[in-house]
Amino acid sequence: MNVSPLDLRNQRFQLAFRGFDRVEVATFMAAAADDYEEALRETDRLRQDLSRVEAVLAEHREQERNLRNTLLTVQKLSDDIRANAAEEARRIIREAEGRANLMLEKAQARLEDLQRETDGLKLKRKEGETSIEGMISALRNTLDFVREQDAAGREDQILIHRPRHIEPIVDAGDEQEGRLVQSAS
Repeated sequence: MNVSPLDLRNQRFQLAFRGFDRVEVATFMAAAADDYEEALRETDRLRQDLSRVEAVLAEHREQERNLRNTLLTVQKLSDDIRANAAEEARRIIREAEGRANLMLEKAQARLEDLQRETDGLKLKRKEGETSIEGMISALRNTLDFVREQDAAGREDQILIHRPRHIEPIVDAGDEQEGRLVQSAS
């Protein structure tokens, strides 16, 4: 049964023999109607509060969903940035290693060129030393010949001396290097 506060106020009871005090019943009914009316107002207010709280809750849930989506997006973006940075670092390292290897190969080739050049210079030095030793030996032989001529008493005889071409010959069976052979020019 749905009873409103107005129904409580307007309710009239039949008179009966030995019934209740009419004023006391009316006062009680008015007080009950007032309390009931207040309870209905409080219920309406609470329903409105509940609606506001539910709206705020829905808004908070939407914000939570948005924050969760944003967090997931940020996490994915962070992972992508991290992966891109790692890939970029690997690419930079590969390029640096490639440049380092190229520089190392160039340095190795330059070292080999310098080594060949050094070996060539050493060979030329050895050839120069051999040539000088040959000249020294030829000059010594000439000086010895002149001294022998002087010692043999040929001081009165003037010899026309023409320079002769002397070439060093190295004989594998002969241990004396730079043995000179004179050839007439």
